[in-house]
Amino acid sequence: MERAHPIVKVPDLDTTKPFTLVPSEAVLSSDTSGYDAKVIVGHITGDSCLKSAGAEIVNAVSAQAKIDSALFAPGASFINANGERLIVSPTGPLNRCEDDVRRFSEAAEAGIKRALKCGAKAPLLMVFPDSSMEKSLLVSILGAFNALYTTLELRESEPAKAFKANKMGVWSSCGTQSATLKTAVIIEESKTVTRDLQGSDPERMNPENFNKYCERLFQKEDTNVFISTISGAHMIKEEYPCMAAVDRACQYIDRHRARAIWLNYSEGKPEKTIVLVGKGITYDTGGADIKAGGIMAGMHRDKGGASAVAGFMHAINLLKPKNVQICAGLAVCRNSVGSEAYVADEIIKARSGIKLRVGNTDAEGRMAMVDLLCYAKERCLNEKWADPEFYTIATLTGHAKLAYGSYSGIVANGPYHRAKLDRKLQESGETVGDQFDVGTLRREDFEYHIGKDEQTDVLQAGNNPSTRTPRGHQGPAAFLILTSGLKNHGLGTDKPIKYAHLDIAGSCGPFPGLPTAAPITALLNHYFL
Repeated sequence: MERAHPIVKVPDLDTTKPFTLVPSEAVLSSDTSGYDAKVIVGHITGDSCLKSAGAEIVNAVSAQAKIDSALFAPGASFINANGERLIVSPTGPLNRCEDDVRRFSEAAEAGIKRALKCGAKAPLLMVFPDSSMEKSLLVSILGAFNALYTTLELRESEPAKAFKANKMGVWSSCGTQSATLKTAVIIEESKTVTRDLQGSDPERMNPENFNKYCERLFQKEDTNVFISTISGAHMIKEEYPCMAAVDRACQYIDRHRARAIWLNYSEGKPEKTIVLVGKGITYDTGGADIKAGGIMAGMHRDKGGASAVAGFMHAINLLKPKNVQICAGLAVCRNSVGSEAYVADEIIKARSGIKLRVGNTDAEGRMAMVDLLCYAKERCLNEKWADPEFYTIATLTGHAKLAYGSYSGIVANGPYHRAKLDRKLQESGETVGDQFDVGTLRREDFEYHIGKDEQTDVLQAGNNPSTRTPRGHQGPAAFLILTSGLKNHGLGTDKPIKYAHLDIAGSCGPFPGLPTAAPITALLNHYFL
């Protein structure tokens, strides 16, 4: 039986609009009055590449190239063009095996930053896309927006610094800037939501405030995304016992106690269903297996998966795609240490009925997500959802960062892999510079997590951190499959369900530094762009 999730009404936050962007407009003609800096981005090898930008720019670049041999190398260069600011920010070579569309993003970001540094308040981004990279204009605009983002905390504490510029214009040699800019603004709004949620400090974005931020986004008259929230120790334990274990040390602290947030979208007669479950650990102390040696700093970023899911759903609210159903679950809680904290060796019965033994309380992300994944699976089967594809998204393991560096990892189950969706998602990410590396689930991953005694079915984790565990980022996917009951819907079953785990521990961005909002752009490109 499906169990209802009541809506919890939360007072509104008195803050700036969550997704405040610098106003932007497409510039279609050579009249660039009103802008105080021109930022040239593209594979620029000489002034002949710039003819469509006008004789004034060609002459200025030609004159500068005679005295600056590094002008066409990557890196933003300033030119005084008869008293006007001109920034040349080349991509560098694009034909080597290691070159990809991120060259455009990096060049645009560097160019806008240089324009701001020299005092510009109304830069004009002038992009010369590359025909071999179909999304190079889109990626360039997103790179420029990266340079203009200001954090939620800064916008709130110092409103005068909310905007780094007064406006930004976009011109392109290919002439598609109007349509591309509209798409870029939607993506950037969704990335801003993600950065606000993930990047804000552990008290500004505690579970209570995380929920309030989502309420601001989705409790509107014109919304197509409907939000419901369940909280309170008793209700969480009844519905999501594994997340309740993580929440136990916080259950009496209102602002820290867990929230399970559901965002649902449906438009037309669904021909496809997308299910997203995101890890939203607002601070990860490691619990009783506490993080030591100074590695606790930055753990407010452990809510990257849920933050990305919220940002994705904001984009859906703007795009309003037809004939699709989307169910998104945000497992928002805090992994604290204290007298009530869950500990290794405990046996917990998951929502699916699976009995698991806790091996390491620092493996809390899989615990927070698994019952929400199970609930979504139940709804899928009971309501006969059309062509479902399931995802968990999480800043889950240090092992993924070791294995893949700054890229997201995909670990797919049999049905998802058989349909080659992992490779298709990888290709979609490649075209927009939001890249994945693909891993493979093996039988050893499942065997590792099979219960080691008569009274348990599953081992939650080993004693060592993921970075010292062989196949340390594939194993959690196996745990999620086993403990949610998705194991019964693999290849060769009557009702197979396609599922992939996306580990964004390496791709979510540096700390200190800004979150990247991975993998929003890739997922939007994969399904809707």
